[in-house]
Amino acid sequence: MVRLAELFRPAPREVRVAGVIAVLPGLAALVFAVVLLIAALSGNTTFGSDNVYGEAIYYAVLGGGLTACGIGLFLGYSWARSPGVVIALVMIGVGWYAAGPSGRLELGVPVALLGLALLVLLFREPARAWAAEDHE
Repeated sequence: MVRLAELFRPAPREVRVAGVIAVLPGLAALVFAVVLLIAALSGNTTFGSDNVYGEAIYYAVLGGGLTACGIGLFLGYSWARSPGVVIALVMIGVGWYAAGPSGRLELGVPVALLGLALLVLLFREPARAWAAEDHE
């Protein structure tokens, strides 16, 4: 039986904080999948898709992957660093689009700032040294 302490690997604080930030879009996607599923089961078709069940499964799989990446970073697994960088870049893009063309500054600015913080944390010297050390 694996103990909880055995799951954690040595990692700098920046990587663990990045894991907490990276898990947020995954949890949001999982919550959205549940909302879609509840809407589909209740007969609500206002989401504009003919296949709400398929859309709910898509967001559940996407959210599961994003959440796994964030948990991987938090636990100190270096495989999660590259997907974490991709998550950060997507968050910055989504934040830009929400703040700019969509005119939703209250949503876009926090998402973009979180994405930028995630990117900075993953490229700080301790995080880079940790990732390079793990691959030698």
